[in-house]
Amino acid sequence: MAPPSGFEWHRRKNGEIAIRHHGREAGLVRGLPADRLVAKLTAAPDDEAVQHLLARATGNYRRGNERN
Repeated sequence: MAPPSGFEWHRRKNGEIAIRHHGREAGLVRGLPADRLVAKLTAAPDDEAVQHLLARATGNYRRGNERN
């Protein structure tokens, strides 16, 4: 099964993390969870790990795509 893909993220001026999936907004993370997510994203070893973290943050996982 294919790993998650198509996720992008950016931090807004107010500290929120906006997550997009194939160009459409898929989630918004605010406050302390946003700070924790940024720390995990910047420490991720590769793009596949980043994609997995973003999929989990949006709740778009458990579709079979998180397994190798």
